[in-house]
Amino acid sequence: MHFIIGGAYQGKLNCARNTFAVQENEIFTCTEENGIEFGARCINKIEEFTLWCVRNGKDAAEIFKENREKWVNSVLICMDIFCGVVPLGADMRAWRDMTGRLCAYLSSEADSVTRMFCGLEQRLK
Repeated sequence: MHFIIGGAYQGKLNCARNTFAVQENEIFTCTEENGIEFGARCINKIEEFTLWCVRNGKDAAEIFKENREKWVNSVLICMDIFCGVVPLGADMRAWRDMTGRLCAYLSSEADSVTRMFCGLEQRLK
């Protein structure tokens, strides 16, 4: 699995397309409405899935662990929401914390981890 993280509009999806030859029809974008598709070649906006988990009393990392065989060969993309100013609202703090814990787990499982910053790839693993 390849894991790409970075802030908003930093080039994460372009990195997946260019570095891992991900095609448009292979990208699943998480939203609160459509959840997550673990079997997709590329799963984008994982932070939206963690928000759904927080609002529904689920543990995102546990759900990923239970579905590991489905995403182990995928490209996973998550926005970095776990750095910077701590949110005031308890639910937003829980979202930030859960996303950070999930990213730590995914990084430990990944073959490669790339951080995108200003359109530049920084290989972390």
